[in-house]
Amino acid sequence: MKIISWNVAGMRSCFAKGLENFVINENADIYCFQETKVQPEQVPMHIAGYSEFLYPAEKKGYSGVMVYSRIQPLNVAYGTGVREFDSEGRVVTLEFEKFFLVTCYAPNSKRELERLASRMEYEDVMLSRLKELSQKKHVIYCGDMNVAHEEIDIKNPKTNRFSAGFTDEERAKMSELLGAGFADTFRRLYPDKVRYTWWSYMRKAREKNIGWRLDYFIVDEGFMGLVKDSLIYDDVDGSDHCPIGLIIR
Repeated sequence: MKIISWNVAGMRSCFAKGLENFVINENADIYCFQETKVQPEQVPMHIAGYSEFLYPAEKKGYSGVMVYSRIQPLNVAYGTGVREFDSEGRVVTLEFEKFFLVTCYAPNSKRELERLASRMEYEDVMLSRLKELSQKKHVIYCGDMNVAHEEIDIKNPKTNRFSAGFTDEERAKMSELLGAGFADTFRRLYPDKVRYTWWSYMRKAREKNIGWRLDYFIVDEGFMGLVKDSLIYDDVDGSDHCPIGLIIR
């Protein structure tokens, strides 16, 4: 089975840059998209044989997540139960026979870290939710988590020490998640590999590969043995993020 996750930075914009071709060529079983920025009537792409699960933000042109799956889920749940995050369309959970798939678009702490406290609440809510789900069956947690966990996950760690996405607080929350019985699939399989999933649009950052690894596939430890590969498609354009993939046995 193949699952792909991608922050498309606006589904309509990414569609105009070749999103549909990528989807057709990869032929994944499930696609999880973040920062879709579309309402139901604005979805630019419908894939034959796939069910669609869109969770838009209340504010038009902002945030939102969407899942396409050709495997019919047993149940679908939208949101976290916290109004602040749910009004922004940040989390969708699909229950399948053997695992839960949770896709997320984590809040950005913003330039002056004015949303850091809110971001900490989000992390606590998600950790509680993931631990609860993992008591029932396996969990796959994917999406744009808006944090570079370790220094290897960011090109310039020293100059970004207090930047949103690389603060001590955000990194500690990721460590707490991984210490609670979950695994970062890419880093577990490739402990020393330097790969990024996001690049600023400024100063030719992508051309120079001055990036951050902000997008993840995280699974419970019991599921890690079924992970065949964790992929980063850093040669795929269409967004300031690139797609990531998970291959499971």
